[in-house]
Amino acid sequence: MKNYFLLFVVACFSATTIAQSINDEININEESPFLLGKINKDGLMSENYNHWFSKNYETYELDQATIKLLTSKLKDYNIKLFMGTWCGDSKKEVPRFYKIIEACNFPKDQLTVIALSKKPYMYKQSPNHEEAGLNIHRVPTFIFYKDRKEVNRIVEHPIETLEKDILNIVTKNTYKSNYQIVETVNAILKDDGLNGLKKQSKRLVKTYDNKVTSMYELNTYGRILYASNKLDEAIEVFKLNTQLFPDNPRTFMSLANTLGISGYSKKAIQTLKDAIEKFPDDNDLLENLEALKTSINGK
Repeated sequence: MKNYFLLFVVACFSATTIAQSINDEININEESPFLLGKINKDGLMSENYNHWFSKNYETYELDQATIKLLTSKLKDYNIKLFMGTWCGDSKKEVPRFYKIIEACNFPKDQLTVIALSKKPYMYKQSPNHEEAGLNIHRVPTFIFYKDRKEVNRIVEHPIETLEKDILNIVTKNTYKSNYQIVETVNAILKDDGLNGLKKQSKRLVKTYDNKVTSMYELNTYGRILYASNKLDEAIEVFKLNTQLFPDNPRTFMSLANTLGISGYSKKAIQTLKDAIEKFPDDNDLLENLEALKTSINGK
């Protein structure tokens, strides 16, 4: 059932399609193992994952009234689930999700589960890139399809409960998932491109001011763009984040680091200098600036 990899070679996870079995497990020296690519419940109940899967499955109390309403409707949908066996929210929500769909007698062949990597060089990606183009920035993400079209999704954790969120999606479908700013920015980039995002940045700041829970909403999305080699798009997202969270020095570090790695060294240095003027006692900013200068001088 499992394939054990003693070495995790980056080159083997190129953009090309890879022949892959189910429930592949990655073992890297003494690091915690993780599943990668297409998986199923058998993989989640295997030795390295069953301790959290079975516990969270068995202890979850189903909302039986909502299950009854779901049972006749859910079978009309296909579901794609993206998760990480290393992710706390996945460990909590995925076992609950399995318990719900099994109570609804949901057809197994209408569920696809993809386990993603957390490694920096493959951040929230899979070997065959099933996540490509689907805006998977948080895990778990449950995507509901009907007639081959996405209807809605649950991102990271439910708004109410999994049962009630799913029921909303398959009935009235007024559901709004977490991280709406990411959905908005992703739609702008998809429809209007980088220039569209630049033109709409001021409006976005005005619209979402004090409505974004933390700088990590866009910061994580920016990391996804960067890992997908969309460097200029990532930079623009990090710029937007500095405008939404001007009092958080980490937003400026993320922007400067991405500028530096992308070859915009002068802009990166200036970003850090401007941030240090605002936060003169922030040691991380000072260390980042020195590290960046050293890196540039060393080339």
